[in-house]
Amino acid sequence: MGRSTYLAVEVSGAGRHPAAWLRPDAQPDALLTAPYHIGLAQLAARAGADFLAVPDSLAPPSPDPGQVPLRLDAVAIAARVAPVVPGVGLVPTVTVTHTEPFHVSKAIATLDLVSSGRAGWEPVVSRTAAEAELFGRKPAAPPAELWREAAEVVDVVVALWDSWEDDAVIRDVATGRYVDRDKLHYIDFSGEFFSVKGPSITPRSPQAHPLVVVRGDEPEALAVAAARADVVRVAAADLATAHTARERVRAAVAAAGRDPDAVAVLLDVEVLLGADAGSARRELDALDAHRELAPSSLRVVDTAATLVDVITDAVAGGAADGVTAVPLALPSGVQAIAADVAPRLADRGLRTPVAPGATLRDRFGLARPANRFEGARA
Repeated sequence: MGRSTYLAVEVSGAGRHPAAWLRPDAQPDALLTAPYHIGLAQLAARAGADFLAVPDSLAPPSPDPGQVPLRLDAVAIAARVAPVVPGVGLVPTVTVTHTEPFHVSKAIATLDLVSSGRAGWEPVVSRTAAEAELFGRKPAAPPAELWREAAEVVDVVVALWDSWEDDAVIRDVATGRYVDRDKLHYIDFSGEFFSVKGPSITPRSPQAHPLVVVRGDEPEALAVAAARADVVRVAAADLATAHTARERVRAAVAAAGRDPDAVAVLLDVEVLLGADAGSARRELDALDAHRELAPSSLRVVDTAATLVDVITDAVAGGAADGVTAVPLALPSGVQAIAADVAPRLADRGLRTPVAPGATLRDRFGLARPANRFEGARA
């Protein structure tokens, strides 16, 4: 891997906390607007974040009238942000259970093209009967089946990305040919869940294979992450548990025949930062008074300096290769990361500037993959 510490930021709505939209500094009337999402991405870029994670889900909204009952499409948000916010990767969540891999391949390749090589994606599965009923195509399935299907989706998507060679687009005016048809390939994939002939209808993108980010918290998902992910996200209540989780990921990656040092493990850290620990705690108490939210991973409700200490200890102690900061409230959470956390990380030598025009693969020290069909043809 490239640098010593990776930093991602996850943003969704008014923040992870369901009552965050009630804060005086929230912008609930802007949640459906492009400028709001562009602004969050600009703050993440200012913080030097490696990527902005945009979560998504097919789950129906909560019937609780106090929660924000809406969700925009994560890939569409990333595609809107990409051309106008340089300098940060964009990793939308893609639910693959009810989505055809051909469409996923096309959408993420398009995101990579419009972002000039800064795209990634986080495949997730759809578990509940309520989600299955939204589509009406198939019933809910157990985790093992869902993640076997997700593994096939990743395989099909990557194969479709290779179905165009890099120089397939020739734009030859003399012969009237826009593409060299000999450099487009059928993938002829046949698996347990999908049979896909291909090729794609989208040319090979700048990174060739945009980053695959997979959560490694459950055994079925870990098997997919170990064999296919470039970045693995984990949740843990403390650094000791995170260390165990990272070692589990690295062992699974090695067992899959891959180099564990080539796969970054990022720890989720929920954050609510204040001028001091007391003010941060009072802000959380005010949110919990509306609707309490239990932590889903390590939580830092304190100062920026404390968060930097936690990140330092996580990396130095082998608990993670970096973190995904998940603000409980937006946009204030990303503002604090850009203004107070990022400079402290830089001062400690944990973050260094990235070369202009770097792809997301560059940020994670990953080479651009060769094309399987071009090699076979040669």
